[in-house]
Amino acid sequence: MTSIHNHQWEILVVDDEEVIRRLLCHKLKSEGYTCVEAGGLRQAMEKMHERPADLAILDIMMPGGSGVELLPEIKKNYPDTIVIMATAVGDAETAIKCVRLGAYDYFTKPYNLDEVALSVARALNTRRLELEVLDYQQHLEEKVKVQADKIRDSFMNAVTALALALDAKDEYTSGHSGRVSEISVIIAKELGMHDSTLENIRLAGLIHDIGKIGVKEAVLNKPGKLTPEEFEHIKTHPAIGERILKPIVEEQDILDMVRLHHERFDGRGYPDGLSGERIPLGAAIMALADAFDAMTSDRPYRKSLGNTVAVEEIKKGSGTQFVPDVVEAFLRVERIIAADDVIS
Repeated sequence: MTSIHNHQWEILVVDDEEVIRRLLCHKLKSEGYTCVEAGGLRQAMEKMHERPADLAILDIMMPGGSGVELLPEIKKNYPDTIVIMATAVGDAETAIKCVRLGAYDYFTKPYNLDEVALSVARALNTRRLELEVLDYQQHLEEKVKVQADKIRDSFMNAVTALALALDAKDEYTSGHSGRVSEISVIIAKELGMHDSTLENIRLAGLIHDIGKIGVKEAVLNKPGKLTPEEFEHIKTHPAIGERILKPIVEEQDILDMVRLHHERFDGRGYPDGLSGERIPLGAAIMALADAFDAMTSDRPYRKSLGNTVAVEEIKKGSGTQFVPDVVEAFLRVERIIAADDVIS
């Protein structure tokens, strides 16, 4: 059908009388419309199938099938096509019934060609306004979405920068989020995860500890063993991180990875105590990457355990702390992680 930017509307005239069809088409063409003729129902539907018309004029009474039968077919298959019924003077009641069934208007035979042209112009002007409104709505939705995406991206960039700044502030955690992100992506690739999921994992790794902004600095950097109260306090950071991100992050798997990266396979993790297959795969990957980087980094309470010891601890934790399939994938790519100089 013709777009709002092209005024060459196409009209289908359906009437079994050739003289009447030609008379109507001659008038409509003089008004600037393109006109197509059909002598009956079957030919009309063939023409519509080839190229749906913007408007169809249907004669109500025709041998072999009436316009009353054709009207619902056109409205069902080509709902954007405007239909005007043509009828003899004595059959106006049927024409009114057709209007109730979806016809835009009707006019009577013998035709007043000026009235026909006026009815057609009125109908097509209504259609043009509808298309303009639709076009405006579509472009408005696109603009709103583009603007919303820009705002979201800006906010996510700010959150990521803040998370990395928190890392950099502490010599013991400097670079931790970046390394967790890289290690997680390497493991996820080994497990055959899709590119869109890999991007979510990469982003979640960078911001997985954003909730530590709500944890007291004295607790985060305490050189000795944490008291039970202090440990309960630090255990709040995954849930805090999820609350920070929820208003701006649409992807549930990113929120899950941030919230659940301290869950354990045996159900003894936090904050939700999930176990086994209830732990999302992305969160299980991040839990291992987070633990591995923690073991291979200096912390206030101990020196780095070193790569060899950390790998052994990961093996020991398979089936208790860590998801076994994730451990196996990690072990297959551990040398790649070391070769890529991801670990410090």
